[in-house]
Amino acid sequence: MTVHLAKPRRGSIPVHATDRTAFAAHAAALDPAARRWLQATGFTGAPDSHALLPAADGGIAAVWAGVRGADHPWALAALPKALPPGAYHLGEGKGLVLDPAAAALSWELGSYTFDLYKPARREPAQLHLAASADVHRALIVAAAVASTRDLVNTPAEHLGPAELAEAVKLVARQHGATFKQTVGDKLLTAGFPAVHAVGRAAVREPRLIELTWGSPKHPRLTLVGKGVCFDSGGLDLKSADGMRLMKKDMGGAANALGLAQMVMALQLPVRLQLLIPAVENAVAGNAYRPGDVFKTRKGLHIEIGNTDAEGRVILCDALAYAAESKPELLIDMATLTGAARVALGAQLPALFCRDIALARGLVDRGLALHDPLWHLPLWRDYHGGIESDIADIVNTGKSALAGAINAAIFLEDFVPAEQAWLHIDLHAWNNESRPGRPQGGEAQTLRTLLAYLEERYPAR
Repeated sequence: MTVHLAKPRRGSIPVHATDRTAFAAHAAALDPAARRWLQATGFTGAPDSHALLPAADGGIAAVWAGVRGADHPWALAALPKALPPGAYHLGEGKGLVLDPAAAALSWELGSYTFDLYKPARREPAQLHLAASADVHRALIVAAAVASTRDLVNTPAEHLGPAELAEAVKLVARQHGATFKQTVGDKLLTAGFPAVHAVGRAAVREPRLIELTWGSPKHPRLTLVGKGVCFDSGGLDLKSADGMRLMKKDMGGAANALGLAQMVMALQLPVRLQLLIPAVENAVAGNAYRPGDVFKTRKGLHIEIGNTDAEGRVILCDALAYAAESKPELLIDMATLTGAARVALGAQLPALFCRDIALARGLVDRGLALHDPLWHLPLWRDYHGGIESDIADIVNTGKSALAGAINAAIFLEDFVPAEQAWLHIDLHAWNNESRPGRPQGGEAQTLRTLLAYLEERYPAR
């Protein structure tokens, strides 16, 4: 951790925040030498910029940081790797009054580096903050985001279905949750034939991972995450370019686990269930084939139109299993379709929800929290496009149109009509670096979903 809950130690350097609108007024209150220095360095309060004010002894007297807002979640994210190593604290009496929770979150995530194989070039700067409930929550969120990123960034060589299960097991142990997994051919006898079909060709056995936590007296919240640890496309093999980032095809599982971590750490009054169907979609003599038909846990028969549409195949068994317990709310997260990325790009996960008011509320909440998602329709008139001549449904649409919607309505067939359900089709990856959001694996919608869950299940 680079944020320390302690009073500033001797020699700690104050950080003052401003923005373009307020900078002229803030600068006018400084002594003439400081004002001239900031002018000479070209500092104007632009977001993600900073200036160092020199001290008489040659050290640093203060830092001025340009921010987008006093409570912006990325307010100080550009600083930890840009400032000289050392101790810093939020200055008082000058500039904007920064929200300590936003400062903690942005500083911690601005310090993030995936260093499993390549050590960081330098230690990030350290921020000292007074402890509070809001700061504590912010650090819980930052830790969950970092662990989500770590999982997505880890290559498939070192993160297969078994290793993903171990990651869930570790989180379960940390929070006193119950862990279990159903592995290999036991999936068939346990009623998860679709999960088995997708993963059976890989050397690393498929599995259904399950974590449960909380009092049975509380409302049941079930999270489901797509855990395809590597997706070759199966017999409908991906191109080299299409396969290059497929270590991230378990990004839904990583995000669902990150959300579960926060729910448990913050002690939300729920009966939590986390389900991750974990597989590797590989090529071998026993790989599932285009044209195959499988009976799923729910009893519906699905035809395989394309083996590269495997995510919805493994999710259908997990969603059917989740619905059997009749959760008060069911959320699934998956790197499901390229069509959602074509429609919305990498930064906007697609949200599907039967409750239009809830969907619109979540979109507004995500915009306010700078953790966005965007509502797409569960358009049932398209269901004919996924109906099969020889089975109930097929895992690919009859055309390339509305691919994300086709995938969502495929999943909807496995979720009872009365079940409250959110389906989130996300990218789980930053294609380019921004302060606090380096290129690579990413947690998306977690802060928005957590805020919604805290409102839906308030502490008692």
